[in-house]
Amino acid sequence: MHKLLLDHIQKFIHLEPSEIETLESCLDVCKIKKKDHVLIEGQICNTMYFIVKGCLRQYIINAKGSEQTLQFGIENWWITDYLSYLNHVPTHFYIQAVENSEVIALEKSTLEAILLEIPKLERYFRIVSQKSFGAAQMRIKFLFTMSAEERYHHINSQFPEFVQRVPQYMLASYLDFSAEFMSKIRSGKV
Repeated sequence: MHKLLLDHIQKFIHLEPSEIETLESCLDVCKIKKKDHVLIEGQICNTMYFIVKGCLRQYIINAKGSEQTLQFGIENWWITDYLSYLNHVPTHFYIQAVENSEVIALEKSTLEAILLEIPKLERYFRIVSQKSFGAAQMRIKFLFTMSAEERYHHINSQFPEFVQRVPQYMLASYLDFSAEFMSKIRSGKV
């Protein structure tokens, strides 16, 4: 399972065999059952999760008491609450397994030690963070510039297999509309 992460890292930087060995010695694969949480609002987030298999989501509970999905993470993606992780402050988010999942959980203290031993990994994590930030920027752009129907058709055309694997109410909350509106779009009544 470490191979997936190592392959992902090697897309961006080259690791020597000794560095791979050092990194592998620090990694463990954890299984998370569907609907289980790895982070709950109010906790301090000390872990980054690399998704080996499955799907996780980051969400909030809004003022109306409804879940609002902010981000999904699937295979080869990292997910965490970066502000809580970096600043050691309570999180405002929940991170939950959407499917039975396998992740590599990287504790902050472990990552800091690895980065001291393998400094070039800083470049990998910088690139990953930039890609994540860019994806978040595009999501905000789509929320501001596309109608609800356009957002649905856009994600469905770009990621049809993903749309099929995520519960529709979660996808609706991610796209910022109701599950009822999702049903109307899918049935062609909008």
